[in-house]
Amino acid sequence: MDAMDRKILTELQMDGRLTVTELAARVGLSVSPCHRRVRDLEREKAIRGYRAIVDPSAVGLDFEALVFATLRWEDCDTVDAFEKAVTAIPHVIQAQRLFGEPDYLLRVATADLTAYQRLYDEQLAKLPGVQRLTSTLVMKNVVQDRPLPE
Repeated sequence: MDAMDRKILTELQMDGRLTVTELAARVGLSVSPCHRRVRDLEREKAIRGYRAIVDPSAVGLDFEALVFATLRWEDCDTVDAFEKAVTAIPHVIQAQRLFGEPDYLLRVATADLTAYQRLYDEQLAKLPGVQRLTSTLVMKNVVQDRPLPE
């Protein structure tokens, strides 16, 4: 991957709906080489896909919490069961396995505190292998959906 590929990736991260013609003009290439590079980046999985970034408030998800999960055991069966169960909860919009403690960081979006409490009691607290859950409420998103640096 060279500097031109990185320019292309930066532009597409900022606006994934650019036409190849618009993208080529922004990065200083003619259309054919630009199109070829985009196809190569897609084929190499540097570009994993294209999607709309939806404002959570516009769809009634005004409440966000970060949930730290510590597992009782970290054997393969427990980890697999926990990860499968987390994947099945639509309100968990991001889940990351961490080194050290806690074991996982979950980003959860709900309509409000009451909906979060219900989700916590009915699903999160019942996740397989959980020893402890700790929640932190998001006051404000300062940096969000930032393109990866070049």
